[in-house]
Amino acid sequence: MEITEQVTAVLAYGEICDHCLGRFFGKRSHGLTNDERGRGLRIARALATNTPYKAFAGTCWVCGNFFISVPLWADRVVEAVQGLEFSTLLVGCRVPPMIAENEEMVWSDLSLTDPEPFKSEVNREVGKAVSGKTGKVVDFKKPDVVIILDLANEKVEVQVNSVFFYGRYQKFERGIPQTHWDCRSCKGKGCEKCNFTGAQYLDSVEELIARPVIQAFEATTAVLHGAGREDIDARMVGTGRPFILEVVEPKKRSLDLAALEGEINRTAEGRVSVALSRWAERAEVETLKSNKAHKKYRILVEVDGAISADEFANATKTLKGVIIQQRTPIRVAHRRADKVRERKVLDIECVGQQDGKFIVEVLGEAGLYIKELVSGDEGRTIPSLAEILKKSAHVTSLDVTQVEGVTEGE
Repeated sequence: MEITEQVTAVLAYGEICDHCLGRFFGKRSHGLTNDERGRGLRIARALATNTPYKAFAGTCWVCGNFFISVPLWADRVVEAVQGLEFSTLLVGCRVPPMIAENEEMVWSDLSLTDPEPFKSEVNREVGKAVSGKTGKVVDFKKPDVVIILDLANEKVEVQVNSVFFYGRYQKFERGIPQTHWDCRSCKGKGCEKCNFTGAQYLDSVEELIARPVIQAFEATTAVLHGAGREDIDARMVGTGRPFILEVVEPKKRSLDLAALEGEINRTAEGRVSVALSRWAERAEVETLKSNKAHKKYRILVEVDGAISADEFANATKTLKGVIIQQRTPIRVAHRRADKVRERKVLDIECVGQQDGKFIVEVLGEAGLYIKELVSGDEGRTIPSLAEILKKSAHVTSLDVTQVEGVTEGE
C-alpha cells in the first residue's frame, strides 16, 4: 500500500490530530516533528488525490487531543521538582490502555512498518518543554531525576536517583558492625530486648557515616557498600577499607566532599574516620563488592601452656605460602553455606609480644578466616597454628590494617 493510500486509510477511522497522524509514519522521515509531518501528509494526500485540504478540527479519536496539554504537564513537572537540586532529567509516562489499544489497532490493521509509539512522543515533547522551562538537560543514560507522568490520573511522580561517593573508612572501636543489624528478636519492629530501637546494635559504621550525610544531602537514607567487611570485634585501621556510600533520594547533589569528610569525622570522632576521594557511579558498586582484595591483619594470639618466642615464631613461619582448607567456621555456619574453601596465606610473621601474648601480622587471600587459621576451629581449618603447635591457641584481638587490590580512582 502506497503512503497516500495508508494516509487515506488512517483518516477513515475518524478525526485524528496531526501529532497522531504524523506519528503513524514517524520513523519514515527525519527532521520533522510529528505535528509537522502530519500536516505535510494531509497536504500531500490532498494534492495527490485532487481533493480539498482539510485541516484537523475537533477531538482526536486516538489521543483525545493530549498534545494541547503539553505545557500544562510541563508546569506540573516544574512544580513537582520544586526544591530539588538536579542538572539532568528524563521523562517517562504511563499510557492509558485505551490510547495504547487505539494506536496498536491501526498499526495492525494497516500493517504499518514505521510508527512511533504515543509514549515516545509524550516523553520527548514534555521533556523538551520541561527542559525549556528549567534549563535542565535531558539525559537518557544517567539522569539525576526521572519524572513519571501518570496520564490517566493526571499526576506526576518524581524518582530522585542516588548520589554515590568513594572513600576509605577506619573503625577504631570494637563491637561496631559495618552495617545496621535489625534486632534478632523483633526483626526491626522494636521490642524490650532492643529497648524498642529495632536495632541489634545501637551504632554501625554505616550509620556513623550516614547520619551527617543524610542531613547534608537532605536525603531519605544512605547505604554503605564496602569492599568486604571486618568482624564486629575487629578494628579497621591502617590504610582503611574502601567503600562507596549511596545517598538515597537526595534533595541536594553538589556538596563539597572535603567539608562533608570533616563533618563525618567530627561527629564520629574516636569511633570512625573517613577519607573521601571522589564522586562515584552506581556501576562501581558491583565492581567494589566483587573485588577479591588481599587483606593484612595484626592479631594478638594467646597460647595455652608454656612456649618460647622462637618456637612460636618458627611455627608461624611454616604457614607462609600454604594453601589452607577451611570448612565454613562454626561461628558463621548459621548464615553461610557449609562448604570447604581453599585460601592462601601470602605472608605471616610474629613481630613481637604483648602481655604474654604474641603479635602476628598476616597477609591473606580474600576470604581467609584468620581466627580459624589460628585456632583450627575444632579441625575444620587445616592446617592451623594450633595444629602445628600441638597446643590450643586463639585470637584475643584482631585489627585489619590493609585492604589491597582496590586502588582504581584513588
